Amino acid sequence: MSGIYIHIPFCKQACHYCDFHFSTSMKKKDEMVLALAKEIIVRKNESENEIVETIYFGGGTPSVLSNDEINFLISEVYKNYKVVENPEITLEANPDDLCAERIFELSKSPINRLSIGIQSFYEDDLKMMNRAHNSEEAKKCLEEATKYFDNISLDLIYGIPGMSDEMWRQNIQTALDFGIPHISSYALTVEPKTALSKLIQTGKIAEPQDEVASNHFMILVEMLQKNGFIHYELSNFGKENYFSKNNSAYWLGKKYIGIGPSAHSYDGEKRGWNIANNSLYLKAIQNDELPIETEILTISDRYNEYIMTGLRTIWGVSLEKIEKEFGLEYLNYLKKQSQKFLNDDLLSIENSILKPTPKGKFLTDGIASDLFYLNLDE
Repeated sequence: MSGIYIHIPFCKQACHYCDFHFSTSMKKKDEMVLALAKEIIVRKNESENEIVETIYFGGGTPSVLSNDEINFLISEVYKNYKVVENPEITLEANPDDLCAERIFELSKSPINRLSIGIQSFYEDDLKMMNRAHNSEEAKKCLEEATKYFDNISLDLIYGIPGMSDEMWRQNIQTALDFGIPHISSYALTVEPKTALSKLIQTGKIAEPQDEVASNHFMILVEMLQKNGFIHYELSNFGKENYFSKNNSAYWLGKKYIGIGPSAHSYDGEKRGWNIANNSLYLKAIQNDELPIETEILTISDRYNEYIMTGLRTIWGVSLEKIEKEFGLEYLNYLKKQSQKFLNDDLLSIENSILKPTPKGKFLTDGIASDLFYLNLDE
């Protein structure tokens, strides 16, 4: 097995663009920590012959937990699972939670990787997104974090309305100046039912433009590759030996267990997801029930997932693996569907590996959906 993902469903405030599951009320935080620990214990039989390589605290904002709470949950994993000698243990954190003292405390804990939600170093962007931190806090936190942590990732958002190419370059440069070895970067996306969607509908914020986002993406790829980063997944860039082991495991189809409300799990044959409601999750766990729904993946599902994840990564889609795991029918279909993208120089095949070209990278998700096989084996 690759890892255990622990979803911490709390945030100090709601970012305008976010549609992840969280609550801004901390009233049930103590109860939730105990429920997460209980789910960790109850699900240990799912990984009897597996070894845990990564533990990942995602959210929400996991840094709203105290160090004692984080250490308690890590110790429950160690008590109930086989864990490799040096697992990657990541904490997602926001700059406003990472004062110098907190960073120092975390450096003494089992946490050995920080993923920091910077998003932008510009004050106006942070206000527009309703982030809980300001630009000064973002820089101060990185200054302190780099003293104690070697393995740091930060998030940046591009395609923000009003952000010029020059401002975007400056955002990337600021991250590079701190010597950060991993950057995750995403286009600002307008999800339905978010505050951002309402602000755009009422004309208070301009709508993000695809052309601007595409341009920012090209700048990002060019600047980071010049600075020794490997573009190993569509939204992720790492120096050598600094790829996220947790996320790489998802993309390579390894097994993982998701703990907490809305967390997803995968065991190679079926996918499961916990209920995305804190109260109902707590009630179920307290009643010794697992609030999880599962679906058994069909051959088409597994093929489609492999296409989606493979095209997004430097590992690409292996035509040999397609034939071996899914059969000739799928291989012939893939060859037929990919031909127009090969002709347009958006995809290439080298050593039997299908990958997007530099020109095709920004369009990867759209290309992947054209290669999906629908209802072949149902």
